[in-house]
Amino acid sequence: MLRAIVLGAGAGGGFPQWNSAGPGCQRARAGDTAAKPRSQASLAVSADGERWLIVNASPDLRAQIAATPALHPRAGSLRNSPIAAVALTGAEVDTIAGLLNLRERQPFRLYGAEPSLAVLAENPIFRALNPDFVTREVLPLGTPFTPADGLGEPLGLTVEAYPVPGKVPLFAEAGADPGLAEDGEAVGLAISAGGGTLHYIPGCAVMTPELTARLRGAACVMFDGTLFTDDEMIRAGAGPKTGRRMGHMPISGPGGSLDAFAELGVGQRIYVHLNNTNPALLDDSPERAQLAAAGWVVAEDGMEIAL
Repeated sequence: MLRAIVLGAGAGGGFPQWNSAGPGCQRARAGDTAAKPRSQASLAVSADGERWLIVNASPDLRAQIAATPALHPRAGSLRNSPIAAVALTGAEVDTIAGLLNLRERQPFRLYGAEPSLAVLAENPIFRALNPDFVTREVLPLGTPFTPADGLGEPLGLTVEAYPVPGKVPLFAEAGADPGLAEDGEAVGLAISAGGGTLHYIPGCAVMTPELTARLRGAACVMFDGTLFTDDEMIRAGAGPKTGRRMGHMPISGPGGSLDAFAELGVGQRIYVHLNNTNPALLDDSPERAQLAAAGWVVAEDGMEIAL
């Protein structure tokens, strides 16, 4: 059986974002039960409930581990962790900063596509992950493989990484729009165990024919829900860019994910990586009702899925 725990469901900055006075963030900060806080997007998956693969090391990872008993050290030795490996879907700050929480000489294996590992190699701060304990391996694209722990023992999972349209990390942009890339800058992961498969795609700029064919009939897809409308951040005064310019297709409107998934026959459809401006974060919003009517669920921190 494949077991998954949503460690965080929010986009960069989480919900409420530390410097946002937007209406949703104000409600979350005030403890409104219809505006549940979300930490930054990360997922834990396991085939046996004992050893876990973390997908994306968000800046909130330390708090996410503390809030998740399945990831706590076991009694019996002074230092240990059920976290056996980490896989990256990209190299944005939101996906790699949490790696620095894992620097305490704990063996694990780190997987990333070549562009992501190149970002880590170019930034000396990530040398804090001692290579004597943390082995870095390239995620093969389009080829299923079996991830292993720091000692080389297989985790009982099968993972296939595949490129999706995305952007280079924001901090790597040279000013002008670099355009979309589909060479591993952003990847989706198909994670399988015990006959169950989950697709995790927290960032995707457009639905391609290849991705449509891959996801058709899937049992469970966790998909990019960053913005409800493409110009959402501009209209809210929260930023100058559209969702597509940032590498995220909107939920609604022409070419949005609601339309893209309408005829795919996907079993469980779950939005992850929601920006603090997204009204679908609010349980009582019309946008949330629209998603529910279309068969979508908005992920919450701590949500568990078994396949």
